[in-house]
Amino acid sequence: MLAMRSRISRAAFLVLVTAAFLRAEDDPAAALVPEIKKMVDVFSVVTEEAADPVAPDHAIYEGAIPGMLRTLDPHSSFFDPTQFDQLKQMQQSEVKGFGTIVSILPGRVIILQTIDGSPAAKAGLSAGDEILAINNISLAPLEPEQLVELLSYARQKAAALDVRHPGNIRVFRLTLSPELIDTPSVDRHFEITPGIGYIRIKSFEARTGSLTKEMIDQIGGTKLKGLVLDLRDNPGGAVQAAAEVASLFLAPKKLIFSIRGRNQDEQQVRVPGVAEPYQFPIAVLVDGRTASAAEILTGALQDHDRATILGEPTYGKGLVQNVLPLSQNTGMALTVAFYYTPSGRSIQKPLASGSLDVSAVAKPGLYYTESGREVHGGGGIEPDMPVWRTAESRLLQVLDASGALTTFASEYVQRHAIAAGFEITPAILDELQVYLSARDIRPGVGDWLRDRDAIQSKLKQDIFNLKFGVEKGDEIEMQRDPVVQKALETLRR
Repeated sequence: MLAMRSRISRAAFLVLVTAAFLRAEDDPAAALVPEIKKMVDVFSVVTEEAADPVAPDHAIYEGAIPGMLRTLDPHSSFFDPTQFDQLKQMQQSEVKGFGTIVSILPGRVIILQTIDGSPAAKAGLSAGDEILAINNISLAPLEPEQLVELLSYARQKAAALDVRHPGNIRVFRLTLSPELIDTPSVDRHFEITPGIGYIRIKSFEARTGSLTKEMIDQIGGTKLKGLVLDLRDNPGGAVQAAAEVASLFLAPKKLIFSIRGRNQDEQQVRVPGVAEPYQFPIAVLVDGRTASAAEILTGALQDHDRATILGEPTYGKGLVQNVLPLSQNTGMALTVAFYYTPSGRSIQKPLASGSLDVSAVAKPGLYYTESGREVHGGGGIEPDMPVWRTAESRLLQVLDASGALTTFASEYVQRHAIAAGFEITPAILDELQVYLSARDIRPGVGDWLRDRDAIQSKLKQDIFNLKFGVEKGDEIEMQRDPVVQKALETLRR
């Protein structure tokens, strides 16, 4: 009986694996039959001799096919029927939430801002409120990573929150139901210094191009003397949206990027002939998490000498992937081509694993911008002016980890009137030192003097976050951001 089951499984396996390759006698894939037979022979032996029975679909879906794709690159993957259904649902899903921006500290979640009209705002939550428990799970013993996971899970359905208002010992409970939240991809825009604007694009979506233009016009438009375009931590998104943003700054007909693949003709994407780009100088900020569509935009502006790129080398993800439906409701994400900058650089960096070694196309040598300036190839975008993050001092790390500054700021905002021109005075810093000492944080005189300016700036940012919203707090942070300050120096030249 066991032998009979083995013969049936072996036959079914052979039919399933070879059907796609033997549809015609002249099919080039027919040359693979000897190799496929080896796999069938292995499966037959495993079926007959293995201690546990092996199902054909398990062997194929979780073994043979994923194993084959792993030899290509880490980004090509196979989806069994359940996974493929989940993928299609994700593509159709909408972002829901409670409409809060929070500060996550070890064991603590403090609300910095609520979005007007959101479930949180309707429930009366506001800046400074602390969430103590979610669905009867106390937050006090949780680490930041666990808090992020719990908050993400809670946003999927109605959640019971235990909340305490600042300065109030009473804890009250409310239930929030998630709703669709509009979180624009261009989430920060302001005049960072007279005549120079700052815009942060956190991802590329359908409306990113129009939003970017709208935000530029709000802070000065063609009258601006310069623009800081922040693409740090931007993972990419819709490539067409990145092309639309590039068209705001590049001359008509300029090449934005090209696509090349083994089985397709080269495609080129250019600025529309009717484009009316801005003329002011641009500084683009990038880091190791700037990827994909954000790298395409950065490379286009760099290759046409349209912007100065500052920060750290970008991630190096320039793959064109297609999601292909297969038989029996399965699917596959397959890398089919690569993105190239106008100078011919491949954005995709060579990978240590798989066979996606694009050293032949991502040549590590020199390339040349429109003006003849040298830029480096090899994957990703190297900044024109490298500016690396510096490690914070031990004192600043302790203050961040403890949440002492945010807690002090929350209590201070409750006790004092905060005007738009508010500044941190020596008396406030003295009060802060007393507050820290009561919590066993007693830095030495030298440590305090060294970090005094940074502490003053961080405290002001926390107070502005709570009083005026996180965008105003970000404006304070930009004043001590070394990459932003270097960008302003460049634009003022």
